[in-house]
Amino acid sequence: MAAPGQIDSGNTASPFRGRLREYYELTKPRVVALLVFTAVVGMFLATPGMVPLDSLVFGTLGIGLGAASGAVINQVIDLAADSVMHRTRRRPLPTQQVSVTEAVVFGIALGALSMAILLLWVNWLTAALTFLSLIGYAVIYTAFLKRITPQNIVIGGAAGASPPILGWTAVTGQLDPSALWLFLIVFVWTPPHFWALALYRKTDYARAGIPMLPVTHGSDYTRLQILLYSLMLFPTTVMPFVTGMSGWWYLAATVPLNGLFLYHAWGLYRNYSDLRARKAFGYSIQYLALLFGALLIDHYL
Repeated sequence: MAAPGQIDSGNTASPFRGRLREYYELTKPRVVALLVFTAVVGMFLATPGMVPLDSLVFGTLGIGLGAASGAVINQVIDLAADSVMHRTRRRPLPTQQVSVTEAVVFGIALGALSMAILLLWVNWLTAALTFLSLIGYAVIYTAFLKRITPQNIVIGGAAGASPPILGWTAVTGQLDPSALWLFLIVFVWTPPHFWALALYRKTDYARAGIPMLPVTHGSDYTRLQILLYSLMLFPTTVMPFVTGMSGWWYLAATVPLNGLFLYHAWGLYRNYSDLRARKAFGYSIQYLALLFGALLIDHYL
């Protein structure tokens, strides 16, 4: 308690910090951080030297805000499903820590700020592609694909695979075939990454009425698909080396990273357990971060 004549700032600061934390959680910060990291790597790979400071700062900020906007709108649309799923029912919207109106305003504001930054200080191509990615994830995937097809994550994965291209165009102002390899890596990585999660959250998705692959086709079929996509991921990630985009340092890193990815996929296929699925999902996140880190290090070595 404050002494006489003093203001007890602790009682007001704590609710304010809590409020900021709730809005922060709406942006899915861990997911957005990984997406932004792949975008930043795309920026550095787009130039043989140092990325111009304005492109790095404003490009990262604009792309990050766009991804955060998509995450907020995603949770608004998914509120009913999030409310009944154990994994998501403690999010700010299901717990009513943030109202739907507040979340909508927040999401739109983030998106508008993203577009303003990219248009004013980056380039129109990056702004246009970021907007298309936002709509693709927040509306096309969340509102439609997610509820009508078990291939939702495959088709909708294009939006999540776009950040490396966005980073590339933020620096060059144009699309390049090399950037498409980065896109393809994330695109092929997304299904086995997400289906590992869907396997041990199958009951959640069934309860929410979302036709994820384990719900519609069962565990055995999903595990086979994870293995097949993991096999496809190996040659896909080697293509930057084959095309001369990256060198031996990258290849030396990608072979063991893919070997361990296949190890997890094969283990899931042969002998399923929720623990194996959790480990595969956790490793898939580390895998993508390490793979793009290897691309970045190799670029300057």
